Amino acid sequence: MNGVGYESANATIVANNDIPWLQDTAAQDVWSRWAPTYRDVIILDAENRPIAVYNLTVHDLQSPAAFAELKALLLGAQ
Repeated sequence: MNGVGYESANATIVANNDIPWLQDTAAQDVWSRWAPTYRDVIILDAENRPIAVYNLTVHDLQSPAAFAELKALLLGAQ
């Protein structure tokens, strides 16, 4: 998620990228409500409500166990 006031590089970040990108707005103020930290993967349900948070600083995806854990969380959110 990108915080309000940091929109300037959005076009560069999302160019040729299939990964979803959330740009927060002052009206929605998702950043304050979800309180993410650096490198959080916030997993949402079908209604776009957070159901899990997985931090990539704490969990190195080069570890097969961490990769499998995040994959299971993502697949479980479907």
